[in-house]
Amino acid sequence: MEFKDKIILVTGAASGIGRKTALEFAKKGGVVIVSDVNEKGGNETVQLIENEGGKAAFIKNNVADFSEVEQMINTIVERYGSLDIAINNAGVGGPFARLADTSVEEWHRVMSINASGVFYCMKCELQQMLKQGGGKIVNIASIAGLRALPNGSPYVASKHAVVGLTKTAAKEYATKNIRINALCPVFTVTALFNPEQIEQGVPGLPDKLKAGIPMKRFADVQEMTDAIIWLCSEKASFVTGLALQVDGGLTA
Repeated sequence: MEFKDKIILVTGAASGIGRKTALEFAKKGGVVIVSDVNEKGGNETVQLIENEGGKAAFIKNNVADFSEVEQMINTIVERYGSLDIAINNAGVGGPFARLADTSVEEWHRVMSINASGVFYCMKCELQQMLKQGGGKIVNIASIAGLRALPNGSPYVASKHAVVGLTKTAAKEYATKNIRINALCPVFTVTALFNPEQIEQGVPGLPDKLKAGIPMKRFADVQEMTDAIIWLCSEKASFVTGLALQVDGGLTA
């Protein structure tokens, strides 16, 4: 119960890494605020937590809207009095096209959620953490935040932005008892990345992607959650500004 009674926000928690992370924090005693634009999925996550005896609540939120993010943080503080940990996980993929063929609309859509959304969340989270004397933030980036990913310019740019925001903010608040890190996952099997569906759409692509990973497999969502939990634990008390690659050796 290492996170007993800690107030923990997880954005994008209606499915995938976000849902699993919310469940794990709740198992370890945290009071988890589940946030997502997907109301049905978000409430399902809350129900899963409560079915296991955990504590959770759902707040519908679009991270691309600063006023909604600001209201969400205000609501959390009004209800619970603090915000101890924030996992900024909400994000989207992007169009699979070369840069010159990528629409301006798609660029703005991806950047507004993946980059501006993380900035908005961090801005509001940090204001509260400064008031209360500390906190922990983990931003979910990607290996695409560390390297090129041809035909994915908006996604790559947005995740590079997440890594840059993480490192810069970590230095700005290192003396304020606030630790800020990023997780950079490789392809992780979730509803968003389903190898079987990808195979149907682009035959041979899953095998090609897997072949590029030295460990020759995709990641399991539990492996990502374990890394997030560690970054927020006291075992990582001297870790800040890290873009942690959990990628089977891909970016080595």
